[in-house]
Amino acid sequence: MADIQTQLFSRFGKKIPANTVLFQEGDVGDNMFIIQSGRVKISKRIRGVEKTLATLEKGEFLGEMAILNDKPRSASAETLEECEMLVIDRKTFDVLIRGNAEIAVRFIKRLADRLRETNDQMEALMIKDNTSRLVSILAKHVRERKAAGEFTMTIEDLGGLAGIEAAQARSILEKLASVRIVEVVGEKVHIRDQEQIDRLLRYLEMREIFGEMA
Repeated sequence: MADIQTQLFSRFGKKIPANTVLFQEGDVGDNMFIIQSGRVKISKRIRGVEKTLATLEKGEFLGEMAILNDKPRSASAETLEECEMLVIDRKTFDVLIRGNAEIAVRFIKRLADRLRETNDQMEALMIKDNTSRLVSILAKHVRERKAAGEFTMTIEDLGGLAGIEAAQARSILEKLASVRIVEVVGEKVHIRDQEQIDRLLRYLEMREIFGEMA
């Protein structure tokens, strides 16, 4: 496997500096990217404000939709740190998918996961209250990782996913930290108690429902 990875990187690999814009929303796309190391921010302008949709890490791919449907990029991508990536053009992508069933199946599964994640995020963004949106995102990410201690995410990432400024996200998280639901260490957020997160989310959901009925 290591030899295959080395061969792929020698053919398609690039080292890309931090804070490099890979593509912008509306661009015509001829390449997709597979992250080998580093992190990439995916963002989109909504009502004139840039919102972070996701932060992608090793093993994730991006830019595939422009290759698949031959339409302009639906979001922007920027490296958050130096990254090593495989840069795959349309022709090479087609050969890989047609010639390797395992790659095709993994790609389809990842697209399905991406669609589910997008749906979850859109649901979260429909919630009106900033605290509720943030807690909803925390709860879903914790459940996906099965164990509370494994979850870490930066305040900026969480704020972007919730559609709020980092300063607002920090204020909310510090309140949660004061009652020992989360722990804030520098720019990182650690989940202390998954059960408490779920209980708080249920309370906020009920408050929103019955608040609207009042």
